Amino acid sequence: MAGVSLQPDREMAANIRRAVKDCRDRGLLYASKWASELYLALPSHLRQPQATDQPIHNGFNTSTPARPRSPPMNISFDLQGSPSTTTTIEGGTSSHPMAPNSHPWLGDNVLDIQDEDKVDVARACMEAKEFQRAAFMLTGCVGPKAAFLAHYSQYLAAEKKALNDWHALDGKRGQPVAPINKGLQSLCDKVVLTGDPWILFLRALFLYRLSRREEAIEAALLSIAAYPWNWSTWLILKDCVEDANELAALIPLIPLPPNHPLVQFFQIKIMNELQSPTEEDIAVCDALLQPTHFPTSCWVKALRATVLYNMHDFAAAEMQFEQIIQMDPFRIDDMDIYSNILYVQDHRLKLSRVAREFLNLDKDRPETMCIVGNHYSLRGEHERAIKYFKRAVLLDRTYTSAWTLIGHEYVEMKNSHAAIESYRRAVETNRKDYRAWFGLGQAYELLNMHQYALYYFHRATALRPYDTRMWQAQAQCYEELGRTREAIECYKRALIAGADPNDPSIHVKVAKLFDSIGEFTEATAHHRRVVEVARATGKPIAEYSQSALYVARQQVQQLNGDLELAKDYLEQIVQSNVEEVKDASEYLKKVMQMIARNQTVAHGVPITTVS
Repeated sequence: MAGVSLQPDREMAANIRRAVKDCRDRGLLYASKWASELYLALPSHLRQPQATDQPIHNGFNTSTPARPRSPPMNISFDLQGSPSTTTTIEGGTSSHPMAPNSHPWLGDNVLDIQDEDKVDVARACMEAKEFQRAAFMLTGCVGPKAAFLAHYSQYLAAEKKALNDWHALDGKRGQPVAPINKGLQSLCDKVVLTGDPWILFLRALFLYRLSRREEAIEAALLSIAAYPWNWSTWLILKDCVEDANELAALIPLIPLPPNHPLVQFFQIKIMNELQSPTEEDIAVCDALLQPTHFPTSCWVKALRATVLYNMHDFAAAEMQFEQIIQMDPFRIDDMDIYSNILYVQDHRLKLSRVAREFLNLDKDRPETMCIVGNHYSLRGEHERAIKYFKRAVLLDRTYTSAWTLIGHEYVEMKNSHAAIESYRRAVETNRKDYRAWFGLGQAYELLNMHQYALYYFHRATALRPYDTRMWQAQAQCYEELGRTREAIECYKRALIAGADPNDPSIHVKVAKLFDSIGEFTEATAHHRRVVEVARATGKPIAEYSQSALYVARQQVQQLNGDLELAKDYLEQIVQSNVEEVKDASEYLKKVMQMIARNQTVAHGVPITTVS
């Protein structure tokens, strides 16, 4: 990720401001809110209108008089297909041969003016959640905006019906795992690839919901090429990416420079969802919060706080969230993560206060239900916690973290079967949540089904390859299955992945496994590492006396063992009060005799046996 972020200018500010209206006009309220908050966070001099200012899209003047709708473009872009030409874009050029061609959107169509009154009524119906009525009101309209609203209203109506049908089966055996929108395919067939970024957005949405990821990525990239500032398109693209490798392959295909704020927002958002951000992501967030960029953006600050949370820097993340609350005390977005931080740090009183405040603010937000659930979980009231987490899922069935938290609560209640069901719901909703995969592994481990547990630990490790807990969990499963070699390799990967260098526990486990298969040299090397780490960190002898005794014993038994090392270790044990004192004393006598014998032989003095 490019650390130096592209500095916003008046062109970018005009594009963000225009996105507020364009998204709102099409019922994309979340994207409109996101753009409006981002625009407000820009430096004031970029938000001051000037007489020469005109709305701009990718360097094109959108105040050009409206013209008839252009015919559909012959788009040949394919993720695996032929190269395309260099793309001219906001802030630079994308020269990647596989990047989509740029086809900048020139603004509303002249036909939209004819539909304006009906579009206004339809949009009002959509805001009232009367989706079928909104689609009906647009009958006879011919403009692209009306076409978008009609297709989008029909989609939302079908989603609402699918959800109602699904809840009608609550508690019944035939209930599917998730609501099934039976109208998706027919809606997708109506939406073809064109030069209209909004229609392309819809196509990407429908294709993603139909699990046609590659086609959805293609449509999303084409939409971004024409209209970058629709954040809803980026969210679809984010959902299509399953791991860090796919993200690395996708970034060069995005028709924006790598240091563009949108690309950086997108990358950090995905890395947070994968729970694997890095220090570089912190640096990028800091760059985006500079006075020249978005210094007062609570959204960017929350992005940074989430990075800190996923890096387990809970104190810094807590401070960042408290700063956000001071700036915007009524902001509910991302506050569930803040409650997770308070939970992990055992801040009971603070979490109780936050839960009460946000419950009074808005009890119909899934984030609020999650906050209250965390409050009860910290108090040990697991059944009440589950009740609130389930309410969060009812408010938003895609709220994956709630299913994961429900699974955690069932584990606390020793109900492994219910935990497995909850974790399964989580991974079916979001396959990028390593915590749900890891939870499934732990639940099957409790049931002594180690082969099943191993499969789920593998999935979690694929998402978190640098997390020592994942490798240790696999190693323990391999141990239970009697597969010692695989267990050793997993423990070694845990050491490579960044285990605490001051924690010798993994070396102890590896040493014991090597000893069990008769590879005493390797076992000795790891036990010696335990002693070195413990001594360097000033740990008491009791924590490494067994390892020290093992190393000393091996030096005595070897043909050319290091007797001075054995003497050093044994003397330290003998001078303590640990359980190994007796064995160490006997070995120390042998070592002293062997050292004396070696010294006698070295000086040419014959050895006499004392009877």
